[in-house]
Amino acid sequence: MSRIGKNPVSISQGVDVNIKDNVVTVKGKLGELTQTISDGITVKIEDGIITLDRASESKNHKAQHGLMRALINNMIEGVSKGWTKDLELVGVGYRASNQGQKLDLALGFSHNIVLEIAPEVKVETVSEKGKNPIIKLSSFDKQLVGQIAAKIRSFRAPEPYKGKGVKFVGELLRRKAGKSA
Repeated sequence: MSRIGKNPVSISQGVDVNIKDNVVTVKGKLGELTQTISDGITVKIEDGIITLDRASESKNHKAQHGLMRALINNMIEGVSKGWTKDLELVGVGYRASNQGQKLDLALGFSHNIVLEIAPEVKVETVSEKGKNPIIKLSSFDKQLVGQIAAKIRSFRAPEPYKGKGVKFVGELLRRKAGKSA
């Protein structure tokens, strides 16, 4: 039983949802997103509420039922409020700066890493004296923000002994004890 799939999705104020040929299009003040709906899932809009039904009780249809509901909900929330991810650089000499959509990272390698960020994502870097640099990513597309944040984190993932590396703000790292002398 898909508990998530059975929950209705309410359409917030200022959001326009259209369904045509198994493609859901969501428009809002921040942007426009489209998603293709899987076979066996039907989407209905009634009185500002979206409901999803599945064709059968097969394992694949149950999985797709919850997934499609979550994706539509994330699209509606994204075009109305937006999504943000904050990354923190922990380590001596680790720096981040941006010029427009180019993110320049100094992560302890011989050369800086320059990453071109997609135009749909707004990037901002905050560097205060005595605090770790923070990279703020925001967009209306949750999948794109998460993908870019994961890409930045993969350049220098946090290591378990000192915790140095790129981590999400608020992420709890599992630390290890070092060698005992």
